[in-house]
Amino acid sequence: MRPIDMMKITLNLVIVYVMGGLLIAFVYSKASPVMYRKAQEEKQAALKTMTPEADIIDKLGDWEPHEKHAEYYIAKKCGELKVEMVKDEKTGEEREVKRCLNETEIGYIVESYGKGYSSYINVLVAVDKEYVVQKVNVLHHAETPGLGDEIERDYFLNQFAGKTVEHLVVVKKETKEDIQAITGATISSRAVTEDAVKNAVLMIKGTAQEGSTGHQG
Repeated sequence: MRPIDMMKITLNLVIVYVMGGLLIAFVYSKASPVMYRKAQEEKQAALKTMTPEADIIDKLGDWEPHEKHAEYYIAKKCGELKVEMVKDEKTGEEREVKRCLNETEIGYIVESYGKGYSSYINVLVAVDKEYVVQKVNVLHHAETPGLGDEIERDYFLNQFAGKTVEHLVVVKKETKEDIQAITGATISSRAVTEDAVKNAVLMIKGTAQEGSTGHQG
């Protein structure tokens, strides 16, 4: 093959790759804001299920359990809730903005991670103002099917309601005070209870008492 032919082939390949890259970048630039808004809507919906009585859930800060990015929030009840429609400067779309008047803080929601048997377990933890657990929800994990994945079941998660940090302890026998381990999945049970949930409660308790709303490492 002549050098001129090789140059033509190379040039054509470069053009194809550049055009493909530009096309991908264009599609991503258009889809990214939509994906971001969708993710934010889904997150807000998940947070709302954690503290359904809250009118407003505001982000307080970030922290890094197991060096993974996680967020924590404060839940508020409004004496009066005003809803206004505001136009987004970038998209031109109108969206609801809630203004909370005479607000009362009713609790916190913390995203956390626990190191399980075969994965890091991502959870949300809701606590009241006294740092008593109200609800725990498992967002994501890759634990063993039929064993570790039982952490998603209501019979396990319902045990957390009303527990203080002192009782976030896994035991292998029937209990009302602590958390009963899932049969055959003690490691997964402890990852949720003694790692993800307990550390979330300790973190938010320390942060709130210090009056800090910044980054927690």
